[in-house]
Amino acid sequence: MERNGSWLRVMVLACLIAASGARELRVRSKAYKAVYNHTLATILVEYASAVYMSDLTELISWTCSRCDGKTKGFEVIELIVDVQHCLQAYVGVAKDLNAMVIAFRGTQEHSIQNWVEDLYWKQLDINYPGMPGAMVHHGFYYAYHNTTIRPGILDAVMRAKDLYGDINVMVTGHSMGGAMASFCGLDLVVNHEARNGQVLTFGQPRIGNAAFASYYSDLVPHSIRITNGHDIVPHLPPYYPRFPQKTYHHFPREVWLYNIGFGSLVYQVEKVCDSSGEDPSCSRSVTGNSIADHVVYYGVGLMAETWRSCKIVTDPRLKEYGGEDVNGNLMLSRNPSAAALRLPSDSDANSNFS
Repeated sequence: MERNGSWLRVMVLACLIAASGARELRVRSKAYKAVYNHTLATILVEYASAVYMSDLTELISWTCSRCDGKTKGFEVIELIVDVQHCLQAYVGVAKDLNAMVIAFRGTQEHSIQNWVEDLYWKQLDINYPGMPGAMVHHGFYYAYHNTTIRPGILDAVMRAKDLYGDINVMVTGHSMGGAMASFCGLDLVVNHEARNGQVLTFGQPRIGNAAFASYYSDLVPHSIRITNGHDIVPHLPPYYPRFPQKTYHHFPREVWLYNIGFGSLVYQVEKVCDSSGEDPSCSRSVTGNSIADHVVYYGVGLMAETWRSCKIVTDPRLKEYGGEDVNGNLMLSRNPSAAALRLPSDSDANSNFS
């Protein structure tokens, strides 16, 4: 029996060695059009930060401590809190961007280290519907598709389109919220015929394999992933270039932020990476070992006020915006002012990150 077990281990090792000679897959995309815009990124990072706020009354009325600066004047039309799954997102209209903004909160754990450790072991375990060969992890997929988040988002998108027509849609999020934002952007294109969607995320993990990344970059060509320094999360789940058929693979295009210089003479470089999704000269060129780099992008904090699991603050004023479902999840709605957004012109509808 022992000899049989040893022989099996030898055979498995031989197969792994043979497979390790496989060439690294590259994402193929004919439609890729994303252009990095620094100003837009520094605006959207503030929206990605605000969604972490726990006081729901201040968040839906856009009076929270993070609801100012470059996002001043934003009007929330839907705030969704899935208490069961510890998820939060909002949809609103931004006059300065002449667009609808959808933002997803990142992981809200007792310890972010625990969540990061769990990312090492997430397997590609479900096929993405309608995309032969495309695989994703069920946890990332279900967080968007199988919770109260998706119906709340889609209802708000339809209401905004009824009010403003076919306006631009900008989807953003940080960490796990970036993974959900990516699935949302794809959902809007594939299932709801969105023609002017843009996705920009911060520090998101890998969510699918190379086949998925190719489909994604074709269908959602205006997508940018921002990574920062040695941020650990974009390195997870791990990427194994020697096992291209079985590994996770980022979709393009990455923009890597990193510092150069010494002492007081330090400045940030913003490197636009290649269209492979896994540019070896960008964040893959360094070790992903920093949680500090994960929670601050462009000098903006991307975390909850405290690392408590699923903390929310409510008060009786929230009743005017809606209520709870039978599971305690919150769907809060409000109507934006008539002056919140002008009707877009044709040039606006065709704009992207340029």
